[in-house]
Amino acid sequence: MAAPGAPTTYNVVSLGAEPNGLTDSSKAFLKAWALACSSPDIATISVPKGRYLISSTISFVGDGCESSDITFRIDGTLVAPSNYGVLAKSYNWIVFKQTNGVSIYGGNLDAKGSGLWACKNSGDNCPSGATSLQFSNSKNVLVSGLTSLNSQMFHMVILGCNNVKLQGIRITADGNSQNTDGIHISQSSDVKVMNSKIGTGDDCISIGPGSTNLWMEGIVCGPGHGISIGSLGRELNEDGVQNVTVNTATFVGTQNGVRIKSWEKQSSGFVKDVLFQHVTMFNVLNPIIIDQHYCNGKYNCPRLGSGIKVSDVTYNDIHGTSASELGVNFDCNKNKPCSGITLKGVDMKFGSGKTPVKFECLNVVGGSCI
Repeated sequence: MAAPGAPTTYNVVSLGAEPNGLTDSSKAFLKAWALACSSPDIATISVPKGRYLISSTISFVGDGCESSDITFRIDGTLVAPSNYGVLAKSYNWIVFKQTNGVSIYGGNLDAKGSGLWACKNSGDNCPSGATSLQFSNSKNVLVSGLTSLNSQMFHMVILGCNNVKLQGIRITADGNSQNTDGIHISQSSDVKVMNSKIGTGDDCISIGPGSTNLWMEGIVCGPGHGISIGSLGRELNEDGVQNVTVNTATFVGTQNGVRIKSWEKQSSGFVKDVLFQHVTMFNVLNPIIIDQHYCNGKYNCPRLGSGIKVSDVTYNDIHGTSASELGVNFDCNKNKPCSGITLKGVDMKFGSGKTPVKFECLNVVGGSCI
């Protein structure tokens, strides 16, 4: 018996998991979680090398856990079923709910989403797909060194969480895969994303309503749609986004670089106190953009004017090359103009030449939008 306070380890193979990628191992993972959750000690769940089939949505629920320090150490790969339809109508594949003090080190998630992407790209009536990994209503979360491959929809979602650190994350999906956001953060506070490489068919990082105190550093993005605050303003009553920093990032061949986007309809939401700094762009189509007339084409665009107020946004030391002549595009709402937009050390060139990009500042007041 372990001494009080000593780590206790639960090996999923010892509990029945089969590392062959063919036999469903969900029950063994849930058994390991139940034992770790009920342990008064620091608990570790060990996932040895191999491929482990998780054939349906698996939920690790922390409500009522005795342990507030549970670590997954993953040396293997968790794989989804080959038939995308098994998961595609679910919201999530792997989800942690109401946890406190969960850490994940290493491992691979292979969601095998390419079949669903092909369905969507064909124009057929396809299910939305499942997010590969979601933390909801959790706190004190650490994910380090995890690789997520080929998610059906979002790769990682942080929803309603506090004190989250994601570091050394690797996310990969085809550049033509729809809605495969790398990391989506919403209704969460004190979230850090550090030293991570993300390439997807959608936003590398997307930030939803109610997100505050976010820090992103050492991000490499591409392919994908950049780092986006939004889309915001889909709902009339919506929490704002505040105190967001992107500090050192590189964008390679992306559709956007740093973007704020909001729907063209009334909303109580806002964006303020944002800093984008020390950013390098390589052949980015829209390096710096605020789009307050966003519509994704799937719905009747309301054309009511964005209700989102954007203020106090600073762009500092942003340089590189743009794939379009218009490298800085602020398309703000005339009823609620963007304010306090500051550019310092923005040096973008068009194509491979030395021609500076063009700036367009529509409905911007205050700051230095030139």
